[in-house]
Amino acid sequence: MAVLKSLVFLSSQAAALLLLLAVAAVQTQMATAQSCSNDLTKLNVCAPYVVPGATETNPGSDCCGAIQSMQHDCLCSTLRIASQLPSLCNLPPLNCGN
Repeated sequence: MAVLKSLVFLSSQAAALLLLLAVAAVQTQMATAQSCSNDLTKLNVCAPYVVPGATETNPGSDCCGAIQSMQHDCLCSTLRIASQLPSLCNLPPLNCGN
């Protein structure tokens, strides 16, 4: 009987530990997503260089600094997701060739 109680106690501790790890993982993921959103907001200073008809084609130091401060994963994920949007909207893929 003592062995059974020990097993129940250990399994409840293991379940509690797994729950804590899952909560920590979700919180970390949410913090990373928030950080990425903040990084993307900083890229607004680059808009004058990328909109169609822009007369200024060489980005300024503020734009370059915003890009440099971004996390690599955030920028790559954003570009990957943006490139998938047409197909997710049941539209033909973009052809950005010259």
